[in-house]
This record gives sequence, structure tokens and C-alpha cells, in this order.
Amino acid sequence: MIPLYKPYMPELPEMQNILHSGQLAYGKWGREFEKRLADYLGVKQVLLTNTYGLAWQVLFRTLGLKPGDEVIATPMSCLQSTMPMAQYGLKTVWADIDPRYGILDPESVKSKITAKTKLIINYHFCGYPGYVDEINAIGKEKGILVVDDCIEAFGAKYKGKRLGNVGTPLSIFNFQTVRLPNTIEGGALVFKDEELYMKAVIIRDLGIDRSIFRDENGEISAACDISIPSVNATPSDVNSYIGCCQMEHIDELLEKQARNAKQWENKLFDMPSLIDFISRKDTEPNYWVCGILSGSKEADMKMFKEWGYACSAVHLPNTYYSVFGRQEMPKGVEEFYNQFIALPSGWWM
Repeated sequence: MIPLYKPYMPELPEMQNILHSGQLAYGKWGREFEKRLADYLGVKQVLLTNTYGLAWQVLFRTLGLKPGDEVIATPMSCLQSTMPMAQYGLKTVWADIDPRYGILDPESVKSKITAKTKLIINYHFCGYPGYVDEINAIGKEKGILVVDDCIEAFGAKYKGKRLGNVGTPLSIFNFQTVRLPNTIEGGALVFKDEELYMKAVIIRDLGIDRSIFRDENGEISAACDISIPSVNATPSDVNSYIGCCQMEHIDELLEKQARNAKQWENKLFDMPSLIDFISRKDTEPNYWVCGILSGSKEADMKMFKEWGYACSAVHLPNTYYSVFGRQEMPKGVEEFYNQFIALPSGWWM
């Protein structure tokens, strides 16, 4: 059966040299991967982390969020995106989605804002860009920061620009095994604000200011105070080197995925139960999967599997998980989940 997901791994000609170099921690290749990401996205300030979950922890600490603060998000999300909120003690408030596309609904977001709302997370579902301008406008009007959650959406475009560079104050990316690029495990943050970026650099590295950490004798300096509760989230040069090698092939891989999605459109356009494909105007998905809406979800999933294609609903609505507190499933989420099918469109097809 053709899989829905598959890790990509290019040739790694320098890996043995790196492994035996004695320089495995964040260094040359970590800085190089950050540079390549920044150049690709067209931004200045990219901060790598060793995991996507710790990228969230760095972000929450950088923003000064406190347990009990409210965060607005969609329950139609990967648990990797939502669990960090529970770990940090934030109150996750579920907003509804547009059931045509699986993306956060701006009007629902407005209705969920309270005095305790500190962050809006705009999740770009399965690589399909959401309502960027509308959600950012709400954040600007209400004085609430917005973060684009691009966990599945690296390389996707909104109005001709790649996510990470579409005007949103903050963006987060995931480089886990089935993402593109993948570093086996890793994440990244993009900051528009330089002051927040510099603060995050310190928080990512145990609160250490490396420019004054050691004295003239190479000893840890008492003059370097550690004043912020921080995390150990710097990536290794091994993972970063893998990311650098993947970036050399990223455009080719994404182009293959777009062509494969087009093949699905040609194949399924007259399928009786097809409601629609979930792509929309002004967006270029990265086609991590090819998403469709079906009026006969279970029957169609059985059919695709009989054809030899793995398929899935991908994510269970997070309203099912009691860790986030009991909240009703929004109507748009329920409608979308009852119709959505993800089909494989990856580079391996």
C-alpha cells in the first residue's frame, strides 16, 4: 500500500566527519541551517530548537506567558501542537474552523477573546494556509500576538509568500520525521521582533548569555547572571546538518507533491461522493497530504485502501481529550471531521 507519510533522507556525505569531529553540539551546522531557513523564507531571525515541543516552551517563556493565561486555538490540530499548552499550564480555548477548509474561523476567534487571552494560534491544517490577514487583523486590533503554526506547512504560500514571511509576528515550524525538511527531530521559531528574538536566544540555552559566560581563563564567569527560567533546546550539529542537506532538495520535493495532488484532482473530479478539494484562492499548499471532503467518508476510505492508497482523517479533534478541559466540539469542527479524508501526495509517489 502506498503510505500517507514517509520520511525523506538525502545523501549525507559529511556525516561521518561530523560524528568523529568532536563538535556535535550546536555550532557550525546549526548556524548554517538557521541561515538557509532564513534565506528560503525571506526573513532575518530564525531560531532552531532540538524539538518542536521545546520550541513552544521557548516561545511561551519569551512572551512571558503564565499558567492560567488563555490561548485560542483550533481543536482540529496535531497533538504535538496542543499538548505544549497543557504542559505549560495554559488554558486552551477552542475556536471553530471553516468546515470547507479545516482552518481557523476568524469570526469564532473574535467570539472567544477575553481579558485573559494572550495568544492566538493560527494552525495551517495539513499544509493548507489559513486565514492569515483576517486573523492577524484581529490580533492587531485586540493587541494580542498571533503565531502561525506551520507544523505541517513548510513551503506553503499565502498570496505568493511563504508562511513564516506573511506578516504574522511569530511563526513555528516542525522538522520531525514525516515533515519537510526533516531533521529526525527539531523545530524552529521565526520572530519579526528583534528584541523577542534576542530574548529567545538566551531562553533556548539555559538562560546563558554566551558572550559573557566565560572569563579570560575560560572559566564560567560569576558576572554572567542566569535570571530567566529557561530550557535546554539547542539543536545538535548532526540534526542541523541533515536539515542543511534536505534544504538542497526542498523545492524539487514540494513540486513533486503539487504535481501528485493535481493527479488526484484529475482522477477524482467526477467522483459522485466528492464534495470538494480543500485548497482555496490565494494559497499554495505544500501538499503534505491531498485533502478532500467526501459525502461518504467511510465508504470512500475503504475504496482508496482497496485501490492501494493509505488514507486517514489525520487528526482527532482535540475536544476528545480531557487534558484540555471539557469543551463542546464546535459545529464546524464536527462537520469537517465527518467529511475530511487525507490522501497521499508525497514525493515518493
